[in-house]
Amino acid sequence: MLWKVLGALASAVLVLFIVGPLIWLALAAFSDQWTAPRLLPQSWTLDWWKTVLDQPELVESFWRSLQFALIATAVSAAICLPAAYALGRTKFPGRRVVLIGLFATNAFPKMGLYTSIATLFYAMNLMNTGTAIVIVQLLGTIVTMVWIPAAAFASVPPSLLEAARDAGAGPLRTFFSITLRQAIPGIAVALILAFLACFDEAQGTYLVKPGSYSTMPTMMYTLVENYPAQAAAVFAIALTIPSVLLLLAVRKYILGGHLAEGFQIK
Repeated sequence: MLWKVLGALASAVLVLFIVGPLIWLALAAFSDQWTAPRLLPQSWTLDWWKTVLDQPELVESFWRSLQFALIATAVSAAICLPAAYALGRTKFPGRRVVLIGLFATNAFPKMGLYTSIATLFYAMNLMNTGTAIVIVQLLGTIVTMVWIPAAAFASVPPSLLEAARDAGAGPLRTFFSITLRQAIPGIAVALILAFLACFDEAQGTYLVKPGSYSTMPTMMYTLVENYPAQAAAVFAIALTIPSVLLLLAVRKYILGGHLAEGFQIK
């Protein structure tokens, strides 16, 4: 009984830790006056939404973030999906080393990597360019775009492939009719997670000094420094909405185990 109570309390604290900041954002975005120790704002307003939406650079940063995220995700898919297929469907010397090496890249602070990349970008005259932003965002998607699709490709039953070949299907038809169709849910999860990683990427993008290419996450630095907390809350909500909608769109695949399969690949 005691363990159940402790477990319930721990779960409640975890939920509060996750949901608490979102509740504060929702309240602050509509508050006109809110002073401690009051739990709720004294007055409400929509003026902060008008303030944010009337700033052309803030609206432009949203569309710019969307464009860069789509480009980086598409490039990531073009590079990583063939590698994922090779890792998922073939056995070759060093395969496990490659898989572990990819996953291990997330075990180290990214700021050191971004600093090294910025040095290379200076040498290659890529600073303050859209190409630099795409490369930085692309780097954050490699693990997701390789591990999850590789597991999806590996989970295709060999019996289905053999049955297709026995029925006279060639390699390409077998791939598109069986392998790819079976792997699509896992690939969809990887694409959504990669897009969200690109859309929300801030550290690396800020470090390569985007200037006229400021994205929505990097604009948060300016908002926090120069705007009231209410305006920053409005912008944070606008940044969160696409992530929530996309996660809801693939929730059945995530809950169905396609995300977990990425950690079970052998």
